[in-house]
Amino acid sequence: MARKLIFISHLNAACVTMLIMLILNMTCEATHPKLSTKFYRKKCPDALTTIRKSVRTAISKERRMAASLIRLHFHDCFVQGCDASILLDEAHSIKSEKTALPNNASVRGYQVIDNAKAAVEKICPGVVSCADIVTVAARDASEYVGGPSWKVKLGRRDSTTASRSLAESGELPSFTASLDQLITLFARKGLDKRDLVALSGSHTIGQAQCFTFRNRIYNKTSDIDAGFANTRKGRCPKNSGSDKLSPLDLVTPNSFDNNYFKNLIQKKGLLHSDQVLFSGGSTDKIVYEYSKNPSLFNTYFASAMIKMGNNDVLTGSSGEIRRICSVVN
Repeated sequence: MARKLIFISHLNAACVTMLIMLILNMTCEATHPKLSTKFYRKKCPDALTTIRKSVRTAISKERRMAASLIRLHFHDCFVQGCDASILLDEAHSIKSEKTALPNNASVRGYQVIDNAKAAVEKICPGVVSCADIVTVAARDASEYVGGPSWKVKLGRRDSTTASRSLAESGELPSFTASLDQLITLFARKGLDKRDLVALSGSHTIGQAQCFTFRNRIYNKTSDIDAGFANTRKGRCPKNSGSDKLSPLDLVTPNSFDNNYFKNLIQKKGLLHSDQVLFSGGSTDKIVYEYSKNPSLFNTYFASAMIKMGNNDVLTGSSGEIRRICSVVN
């Protein structure tokens, strides 16, 4: 009997491995046809190592920056596509996305991208786009804090426009969003429920401002653990400190793991938009699977990041290669 159980265990592990390989192969085949992992191989062979060095230097100084770089990529791709539009400063013809309500005093990491761009410009002037740097930086950030890595197809070009109005129109998920709203919003970007849950899992690292979860911990409902809510009040006063920060995951706040999903099952999701993923709806099963299998979560997270990173990209003669990421040429 014991031998039979061991055989079944190995069989299940083999099946999971085959599934992971299948998912990654399908994802790679679905990427933008004009993008390539070899795009800079001849044009700028040291581009990726140069970007990685800038990212690692930044995160070594501030661990939270890993979450910020992943979030920066997300907020860029959900508005106009992955075109570095979020990096543009306010100008006569530019209504900056930086000052849009979901981004203002919230999205971070701009200086890290600027530093990486400056370093790349020194070795390959006018070759590497800011959009590619943002995409690669998110991958390198994940890897640095123990998360998955993946092959990034490159060749994106930078937009010459930005859209504050689009960033404020509901294209970016709100921390108050319902499950149906999240599913609909992600579906518009070609991302399914598994992608939605996996990408939300990036909240295993990073921090949230008090105002984003104050109502949840003080107006306690059946979907929040009472002890968890009381603990969180210590970092979020009822009538002050709206910008005070608190870890999204109290247990392992600086490590990329699957503890986020375990928290949801225990009704310890910090944001409303987190907990709705495990609230009796259609994503409960996915949350449960990711909570039990970190390898499966890592695989789907990498897959979802690849899909998101190829969303409405500019290639060929579209857009430009900005010399400075915050301004058009």
